[in-house]
Amino acid sequence: MAIHLSTLQTSLLCVANCEKLAFGDISNRASHHACIASYCRSQVWSIRFPSVSFPAAFCKRFEIIGDAVHRKVGTNASSAPLTTVLASGDSGDDDGIGIGGNGGGDGDSDRSGDGDESEKNRSEAMLALASLGKSLTDVHADLASAIEQGRIPAAIVHRFFELQRSPLLGWLLQFGGFKERLLADDLFMTKVAIECGVGVFTKSAAELERRGENFRKELDFVFADIVMALIADFMLVWLPAPTVPLRSPILSAGKITRFFYGCPDNAFQVAIRGTSYSLLQRIGAIVLNGSKLLGVGTSASLIGTAVTNLLINARKTFDKDFAVQAEDVPIFSTSLAYGVYMAVSSNLRYQILAGVIEQRMLEPWLHGHKLALSAACFAVRTGNTFLGSLMWVDYARWVGVQKIRE
Repeated sequence: MAIHLSTLQTSLLCVANCEKLAFGDISNRASHHACIASYCRSQVWSIRFPSVSFPAAFCKRFEIIGDAVHRKVGTNASSAPLTTVLASGDSGDDDGIGIGGNGGGDGDSDRSGDGDESEKNRSEAMLALASLGKSLTDVHADLASAIEQGRIPAAIVHRFFELQRSPLLGWLLQFGGFKERLLADDLFMTKVAIECGVGVFTKSAAELERRGENFRKELDFVFADIVMALIADFMLVWLPAPTVPLRSPILSAGKITRFFYGCPDNAFQVAIRGTSYSLLQRIGAIVLNGSKLLGVGTSASLIGTAVTNLLINARKTFDKDFAVQAEDVPIFSTSLAYGVYMAVSSNLRYQILAGVIEQRMLEPWLHGHKLALSAACFAVRTGNTFLGSLMWVDYARWVGVQKIRE
């Protein structure tokens, strides 16, 4: 097929710009991104004209350039702490407390420079795909759409393919909720295992510490607390976990719906470059998660106390002495009290733990040392779980759903 001379000149210019990026020392930021954009345009051009045959020397040179670009840009994108990469260039969310303009879904705020940030994300993400020998067809539809819309930086693209190397994590990436959390935090499943694994031990230890000599007399309360905690532990990691939002903005819903749709999953999480959250949206994240945890806590408590009452009644049948000292756990008052406790105490503690302590403090500090980071997360989450158990016993006694037995 015939090709216009201007088209060929454009392609040659792309190669020249990419040579500068691959082998030169580009100190000017604008030139850096111009080279990236040129490289991406050349990839699109080659897709539009697949039947074009270039001389072997031309193709070999382009392949060498691509490898060099991958080493210089792709490696740098994946070696920097993701927290730093995501926050760099963010409009209005680099102040440490995350007060910005738009949460990527309400469509009512005005963000200056949003188009530039989106274009930067799109060009760098396309370059990352090209450097890995991949295309948009190699990623999931929602991720491909986010890349095309300029909502995903290159670091997320690298993390996606790194996660796919693990059979388990690669399988979990098929599910939207897991995908959004794993792309934001590749140790998310480790934290789930930590939370659930230490749950029984720390909560039992806290119950023993707080109840003291009454521990055996109050085994029915202890059992109910542990069952409730195990059901809720997973949700306490899931709901406040920072995410990479892959959902497209909604325009047809009401104003309140669009507001909460645009809120982050964690009130303190680092916003992806090109997206920022207002202070009101971050407060909205606390309210939204609190309402969810109210439902989770109440449901978990209903199950836990119902099972406890069944066991108490079964033991009364065979142990008359136990029938004198045991009494049914008040199901509805206990369930509502536990739901309120999770919506307030647990909600705030886990939001701060995941968004401030882990994402903003531990990850930048221990980046590149996964074992040390996992150990630090284990330590802070174990302490948080133990603290929560102590606080629940005091709270339950304070509101009157549990009483000290003589």
